[in-house]
Amino acid sequence: MRPSRALHLLPVLLVLPLVAVPVTEAHAQNFFEELFGIGKAAKPPVPPRGVPPAGAPQPGTPLPPGAPGLPGDPAAEIPRPAPAPLRPVVLKAPADDNILGQELMLNGLTGSLKIDKAGTAATARITLPGTKISQPSETCKVPLSGGSPISLSSEGRPEGVARYEVSGGECPLRFEVLDGSVLVTPLGGGRVCTFAAADCATNPIGLWGPAAASLIPRSAEFDSGRGVADKAVRDNYKVMTQRARGQDVRTIVTEQAAFSSDREQICRTYAREGAHGFCNVRFTEARALALATRLGANTTTPTASTTPRPRKPKPAVEGMNPDGEASPFAE
Repeated sequence: MRPSRALHLLPVLLVLPLVAVPVTEAHAQNFFEELFGIGKAAKPPVPPRGVPPAGAPQPGTPLPPGAPGLPGDPAAEIPRPAPAPLRPVVLKAPADDNILGQELMLNGLTGSLKIDKAGTAATARITLPGTKISQPSETCKVPLSGGSPISLSSEGRPEGVARYEVSGGECPLRFEVLDGSVLVTPLGGGRVCTFAAADCATNPIGLWGPAAASLIPRSAEFDSGRGVADKAVRDNYKVMTQRARGQDVRTIVTEQAAFSSDREQICRTYAREGAHGFCNVRFTEARALALATRLGANTTTPTASTTPRPRKPKPAVEGMNPDGEASPFAE
């Protein structure tokens, strides 16, 4: 070999060991990664997006019979039970004699209504409050039939509560007996009964019940009963909706909205209604019974109770004196 040629090959021979060493170390590193399952060997390659995994049917491939979710799937062919139909909620109907002998007032404020019975014959003494026709700023009172007992005709329980009527006379009225009260509505088209001889115009429509002073101590009872009665009304409307067809559902929704409006109109003038809620709970209970009757339920057998549950005593807190004795540290 010529000396000049050897001098040209000398740099190449010096670089070869430096290149070979990293390649050998890289192969050794890959070997140990494969052996112990670390590094790149532990992370399988991720297929590109849109590529189905191995074994998955390709798009457009028809599924074989019996595949999950198809008619041939045994799990899909198991019949599911239909939801059980809702049942009407029936509250305890008030006894028609629960108000006998009690003097009730319109909105717990004024007037007088007292219903009595002699055998099967029911009578009522009614004094209607109103305003003077000649001077509307002044009040007046008119005793029906001159203050004598008026015979009431029994109409049964067409809407779940006892109903009586006075069809003739100066002011035809309907009486529906609720718990401790009577809901009075007109029989004719007008809301006002006018007595020209007494110079008095009366509006007897509303809830006739006790004075507010006797109701406020029972506010917790009425609040609990209102919750049960509200739920009964909602549940019975749900039953009506479930049984209704087509456009009848709209009528039921409209009727429910009208009930809320009627309750507000009747009860907003009851004396101190916000402090006890007596009118609201009695009006709502009557509505729940009326719906249950329309749904064909047996209203003589209640399925829900408005009796308030006794409150559980609060547990004693450690460090407090439940007997009320003075603490030795109080001195």
